[in-house]
Amino acid sequence: MQRVGKGHPARLTSGIERTPQRAMLRAIGLTDEDFEKPIIGIANTWIEAQPCNYNLRELAEQVKKGVRDAGGTPLEFNTIAINDAIAMGTEGMKASLISREVIADSMELVATGYQLDGMVTIGGCDKTQPACAMAMARTNLPSIYLYGGSIPPGEWNGKDVTIQDVFEAMGQVSRGTMTVAQLKELECNACPTYGACGGMFTANTMASALEAIGLTVPNSAAPVAPSEQRAKLAYDTGWAAMKVLESNTRPRDILTKEAFENAIAVVAGMGGSTNAVLHLLAIAFEAGVKLTMDDFERIGTGVPELADLRPAGKYVMSDVDRVGGVPIVMKQLLDAGLLHGDVRMVTGEKLSDRLATVTFPAGQDVLHPITNPVRKSGGFAILRGNLATEGGVLKTAGSTRNSHRGPAKVFNREEDARQAIMEKKVNAGDVVVVRYEGPKGGPGMREMLVVTAALVGQGLKDSVALLTDGRFSGATHGFMVGHVAPEAAVGGTIGLLKDGDMVSIDVAKRSLNVELSDDELATRRKAWKPMPPKYTHGVFAKYAKLVSSASRGAVCVVSGDPYSQ
Repeated sequence: MQRVGKGHPARLTSGIERTPQRAMLRAIGLTDEDFEKPIIGIANTWIEAQPCNYNLRELAEQVKKGVRDAGGTPLEFNTIAINDAIAMGTEGMKASLISREVIADSMELVATGYQLDGMVTIGGCDKTQPACAMAMARTNLPSIYLYGGSIPPGEWNGKDVTIQDVFEAMGQVSRGTMTVAQLKELECNACPTYGACGGMFTANTMASALEAIGLTVPNSAAPVAPSEQRAKLAYDTGWAAMKVLESNTRPRDILTKEAFENAIAVVAGMGGSTNAVLHLLAIAFEAGVKLTMDDFERIGTGVPELADLRPAGKYVMSDVDRVGGVPIVMKQLLDAGLLHGDVRMVTGEKLSDRLATVTFPAGQDVLHPITNPVRKSGGFAILRGNLATEGGVLKTAGSTRNSHRGPAKVFNREEDARQAIMEKKVNAGDVVVVRYEGPKGGPGMREMLVVTAALVGQGLKDSVALLTDGRFSGATHGFMVGHVAPEAAVGGTIGLLKDGDMVSIDVAKRSLNVELSDDELATRRKAWKPMPPKYTHGVFAKYAKLVSSASRGAVCVVSGDPYSQ
C-alpha cells in the first residue's frame, strides 16, 4: 500500500516558528521524519476500571501502526469513561451521562491545544461512543471512529447469559425463585472476558448507529472485542485515517440529515436502545443538523425489526458477527427503500457501494429477512399528552402491550422505587413513577435498569408500567416510558403526580396522560415548589445549570434553544 501522508505538513511542527514545539516533542522521541508528517491524535477512552474499554490500549497500538504505515505521526491521548453497569443503581450513575459531555470536551480541548491534523476516536462503553462522535463533529477535523467490540456471552446452566441476566436475577432472588448461591454462580459466569455488554444494549446500538451513519470502516460494529478481526479493524482504521485526511473529508460532510435518518432506521432494524434517541439528538446538535424526536417516530415506526437480539430476543452481538454483521440488516433496509443509498461514507464510497456485495445468509435465524421480521416495527413510540408535552420515549420492541391504565405509585428517587419493588409493595396494574431523575433533577438522568430488572425478575413485566424523567438501560425491556419531558425539576407535570392518580398510556394514540382536570393541574402547579439543588459545586452543579431537556438530547448549552446556537 502506498503512503498517503506526504504533502500534508503538520500544523503543530512545520516551519521555523514551530521550533519550540519541535524541541519539546523531541523529548518524547519524535524525530525530523515525524515532524514532516501530519499529526493524527488517537483519542482513547481506555480505562482499567471496567471491561467494556479494557482492550482499547491494545487496539490503539494497532491504530497507531496503521497511521504510521500510511505516512502519519500518531499521538495517543486518553480521557475518562464511566461504566453504566458498574455505576447502575448507585449515586455514581449520575456521572454516566455527564461523562458524555466531559469526554467530548476533553477531546475538543486536546485537538485544539495540540493543533491536530486529524483524529481517530476509540470508544467502547455506552457514553464514550456518542462522545467520540460529538467531539468529531465539534472539531470537524478529518476523523474516523473505532468501536472496541462487544463481549462474548457467558455460559451458565447450559445457556448463554449476559449482564442482563444478573440484574434480572436479583428480582428472582427477592421473589424466591432463585437462591443466593445460584445468583453467585451466575455472577461468576456472566462476563467471561472484556468487551462491551453483548446484547443490543446501548453500546452495540450506538456502534451500529455510527457504522450506519458512515463514520467507520465497513462492518465495524459486530466483531467481538477479543478477536483478530477486531485488531485488524483497528489497523485498517488507522490506515483509513490518513486517507480521510488526504481527501479532506470532514465529519460534518458525513453527518447529514439523511445520514442521521439512516442511523435511526438501522437502530430500529436492530431493535436498539432508547438511549439512541438521546445520543443521536446530541450528535446532530454538535453537527448543526436539526433532528427532533418526531424524526424517530416518523422513521422508526416504518422499519421492521430484523435482529432477534437481547434484551427482548434470543441472541447477542457475537451471533450477528457470526452471520455477517450489521451490513446484512443495512442491505435489506436499503433494498426496501428504507435507507438513503447516496450518502457518503467517511472512507469515500457511497453507502450503496459499500453494501453492493452483501448477501443474506441462509440457514440462520439471528437476522430475519425483511419479508419475515421479528416484529413489524423495531422503532420508538414518542408519546405526548398532559404528562409529557415535549414527549416521552417507549421502545416498541421491548413490550407486547399497546396500552396501560393504572394508579400512580410515585417515587422521588430511584432508590426508593427499587426498595419498594424488592419489598413487594408494587402490585400488578400499578404505574411506577420515578421522578426528579432527569438531566437537571438527577442531575445526570440516571438509567433505571435495577428498577426495571427487578420488575422483570418479580414477574411484573407484563402487568406494570414504569414512567420516568430518567433513562433506561439498553438491557431494559417491558412497558417502560423514559425521557419524560419537561422533567419534574423544571415543573413538568410528572412532578405534580400523587399516589393513586390514574395514568393512561396508549401507544396507538401516542398519548401519555394523567386523568386530572386542567383546573386540578393548575392548582397543583401553583402549589409546586422546586426541589433544592442536590449539588451546589463542581461538575454536577455545572451540568445541572447548563443541560437542556432530554427532548433536545440533554446537551449543554449556554443559553436558549440548542438549535439556535
